Amino acid sequence: MRIVTLAAPDDFDGWRTAARGLMSGSVPPEAVVWQVGGEATDLFAATPPETSAPDSTIPLTFKVPRAFLDLARDAILHSDPERFAMLYTLLARLRQTPALIEDHADPLIRRLEGLAKQVRRDIHKMRAFLRFREVPDEGAAEGGGPRYAAWFEPEHHIVRANAAFFVNRFGNMRWSILTPEVSLHWSGTALQEGPGATKAEAPDGDPIEEVWKTYYASIFNPARVKVGAMLKEMPRKYWKNMPETALVPELLATAQRRESGMIEKAKAAPGGNSEIAWEALREEALSCTRCHLYKHSTQTVFGEGPLSANIMFVGEQPGDQEDLAGHPFVGPAGQLFDRALAEAGIDRAQTYVTNAVKHFKFEPRGKRRIHAKPDAGEIEACRWWIEQEQALLRPKVTVALGATAARSLLGKVVTISRERGRALQLPGGGEAWITVHPSYLLRLADEAARASEYSRFVDDLRLASEAAA
Repeated sequence: MRIVTLAAPDDFDGWRTAARGLMSGSVPPEAVVWQVGGEATDLFAATPPETSAPDSTIPLTFKVPRAFLDLARDAILHSDPERFAMLYTLLARLRQTPALIEDHADPLIRRLEGLAKQVRRDIHKMRAFLRFREVPDEGAAEGGGPRYAAWFEPEHHIVRANAAFFVNRFGNMRWSILTPEVSLHWSGTALQEGPGATKAEAPDGDPIEEVWKTYYASIFNPARVKVGAMLKEMPRKYWKNMPETALVPELLATAQRRESGMIEKAKAAPGGNSEIAWEALREEALSCTRCHLYKHSTQTVFGEGPLSANIMFVGEQPGDQEDLAGHPFVGPAGQLFDRALAEAGIDRAQTYVTNAVKHFKFEPRGKRRIHAKPDAGEIEACRWWIEQEQALLRPKVTVALGATAARSLLGKVVTISRERGRALQLPGGGEAWITVHPSYLLRLADEAARASEYSRFVDDLRLASEAAA
């Protein structure tokens, strides 16, 4: 049995040297125990008698794939105690089958790639979320300039691997990075390593942070915040070390109140000037990134119509022509909708027309863009805009054109055939009436069925109009 003792938990060079000697001596993976500084990394291995160290001067008799070395450099920084043994096991297998490194379905390779991915993510987190704070230092009085310190709690052994980034990025500063495992100190010309620190040794803040917090609060836009995505990318464990994130819970909690206050203030202005609030809302929607659909569509298609309208129509989403024109219901379905409104005795110019989802979702087929139904996440992401439009207009009646619109308004899946033709109470006040989307009528192949459904659609619009009178 061989015991290999590495100098540090991130000692890639030491592991590689030892692995070379072990492999040259054909030592099987099960005959090796790896440890760091005298502490075994295999928690379940019995402590064997130590034998001579492997001879690392013997050259390997096979070529190690470059992809393996890249994988090992990252995976070895992980906190998994089995990482050294797993890498040596994979190396032994590659000796027999070099092409195995390309088999990403292999359980061992998948596990090591998972470790490497977590390490790279932790490296990114350190670069993104570490915050320097100015600390008192005698060197400043001697012309050395101010000194800064930062506290960070990595999940893996990434601090040394990240040192070059901070030296290059903040080379003109004097700084220290304190972590529980190891500390780094940059003098402006040389990097030194020190023992781990505690949170109590880290600075709490400096005057610059108050300025930064004020700025951050002033630009905070709750409409652009996707809390789930934010927590995935920036878990709460990092919040306590970042001055701006200390503000996020309160800003999120008060977001709706602040937006509602803006709307009410605008409505209370002389002449009931809700146009100010609507323009601000529309401007925000034009840069909405609450879901991924903005990446593919041409533009946001916001609602249109008088803000004094008693009736609001909500469709599913803009279509191809709406996406290009930037206006709702101007394509084939919109033309049929206009005809049905006229037959129902409704002047479209006196109504407000919008969509549950503000961006066009489609599937490309050659040069054509074919409509794709929004999913639950996309509908939910856009509900904020519908709620604000309703809060501004306060229409007496809101007509849901199709199941997507009904789900957006009511917050649940709705069966049109069961709810059609009767008034439903909306959570924010007013009535909701549900009918089909005009595009449904266009898809009916049977002429008689299309004529019958169109007549019923006109009746639905007439009933809603009467309720709004």
